[in-house]
Amino acid sequence: MPPKRKPKLAVWKFASCDGCQLSLLDCEDELLDVAGEIEIAYFPEATRAMVKGPYDLSLVEGSVTTPHDAQRIQKIRKESDYLVTIGACATAGGIQALRNYKDVREFISFVYATPEYIETLPKSTPISDHVFVDFELRGCPINKYQLVEVISAFLHGRKPNTPPHSVCVECKQRGTVCVMVAQGTPCMGPVTHAGCGAICPAFNRGCYGCFGPMESPDTKSLSDWWKRLGASDDDILRAFRSFNAYAEIFRRESEAHE
Repeated sequence: MPPKRKPKLAVWKFASCDGCQLSLLDCEDELLDVAGEIEIAYFPEATRAMVKGPYDLSLVEGSVTTPHDAQRIQKIRKESDYLVTIGACATAGGIQALRNYKDVREFISFVYATPEYIETLPKSTPISDHVFVDFELRGCPINKYQLVEVISAFLHGRKPNTPPHSVCVECKQRGTVCVMVAQGTPCMGPVTHAGCGAICPAFNRGCYGCFGPMESPDTKSLSDWWKRLGASDDDILRAFRSFNAYAEIFRRESEAHE
C-alpha cells in the first residue's frame, strides 16, 4: 500500500514586515511536529525548496499594494484548496493602510527621486478584498500557538478554535487590574480580539489594538468612555488608525471622529 501523501503547505508574502512568518519559524518544537504531518512545499523565508502547486493549504502574509500583487493573489487562490490570511496586514491592510486616507502620489513625490518608476495602487487592502479567504488569523504579529491551532484544524478537517472574546477577558484570566477603571488610562482592550495575552495592560499601559476588532465590538461605546477620560476626537481617531486601520469596524469608527 503506497504511503499517504502529506498535504502541501505554501507560505506567501505580500506587503509586510515578515513578522508573522517569523512567528511560524518561532514555533520551534511545534513546527517540527507540523513538519511531520505536512509537506512545506513553498516557504522562501525558511527553505529553498520550491515545489510547484497546487497546494492544499496556503498561508498569506501581507496586504495588496501593487497591480502585480493584485494579479498574484488571484493565481495563488486558484492554486490553493484552503487559504488562510495571517496578521494585520493580510486581514486589515496593515499599518501601511494609513496611506488610504491620503493621496499616495503625494507621498511618492516626497520619498522617491524618480516617482515615475514607482507602480503602486492608491490603497493598501486586505487579501479578502481581492479573493475568497477561508479563515483570517489576526494579530501584529500573530500568536504562534493560534497559528499551530489553525494548521492542526486544517489537518483534522475541523474549524479552528481561536478565541472570539476581547483582550479584557485575557486581563481577567491573568489577574490584571483594568487600567481604564483603576487608572483612567484609555485602552483598546474592550474592542480588540484576544491573542496577545494582554501584554500592555499587564505593564500598566492601555491596549493598542494590535489584534484588530473582536467579534461584534461596540466601538462607539468605547469612544464615549474615552471622551469621559479626557480623550479628544483626534486621540480616538489615532487609536483606531494603527495596525488595523482599514478593518471595517475600526475604519468606520475613526471616520466618525474626523
